[in-house]
Amino acid sequence: MNNRTFTLIFTAGLALILLFIVAPIVGMVIKTPLPRLFETIEDAEVRNSILLTVISSIIATLLIAFISLPAAWMLARKSFPLKRLVLGIIDLPVVIPHTAAGIALLGMVSRDSALGQFASSLGVNFIGHPAGIVMAMAFVSLPFFINSAREGFASVPQRFENAALNLGISPLKVFLTISVPLASRHIVSGAVMMFARGMSEFGAIVILAYNPMTTPVLIFERFSSFGLQYARPVALLFIIISIALFLLMRLLTKEPENVRN
Repeated sequence: MNNRTFTLIFTAGLALILLFIVAPIVGMVIKTPLPRLFETIEDAEVRNSILLTVISSIIATLLIAFISLPAAWMLARKSFPLKRLVLGIIDLPVVIPHTAAGIALLGMVSRDSALGQFASSLGVNFIGHPAGIVMAMAFVSLPFFINSAREGFASVPQRFENAALNLGISPLKVFLTISVPLASRHIVSGAVMMFARGMSEFGAIVILAYNPMTTPVLIFERFSSFGLQYARPVALLFIIISIALFLLMRLLTKEPENVRN
């Protein structure tokens, strides 16, 4: 097999993959009349579900980012017993079916559980509440952020941190002024992936907080109640918004091109 044939075969494989991804979306665009799409944009229920979905995913991403950055640094920098087990546990939400994750979360925050009773005493109810949506999104998407941040911290030369420590700078200041900035591209990239994954979550949310409806749940509701023609415009609108937000975030995290003389 010569080089040209080899390249053609691999190019054909790439083209098939791209076609597999793009063809359903193009078909949805073709089959959705423009007036129906505008009607969907004007639908208050659809707009509210999109707003709820975006805000919930942002909150989940920010909470996990704040809580898990130290953990990501630990996983990148420290060796400790059962570290591989810890890494495996962090990846569990990717492996567990998300409806099963929703059932597990529901059991953890139900009114007869310790956490549920404690939350109720504070006036917080996760079931059928935006707090439950945030919890579900955070659970299923946190591996994307932690793993990306861990790779970022691992890529930072440890000699920079050691040099700062030898100069008497506190470990916390070294973490905030050296480790985090140098790993920022991976951190932001992980946050973008976590946000996108949270936006698309359905299985855990539909179990834990069917109402108020996020857009994926609303799409399912309209499909099961009214059929494909009523669900398709909502799905197309949500895809357009999701792609726009994802591309915007990717542009904001794009690495600047090196200027060559």
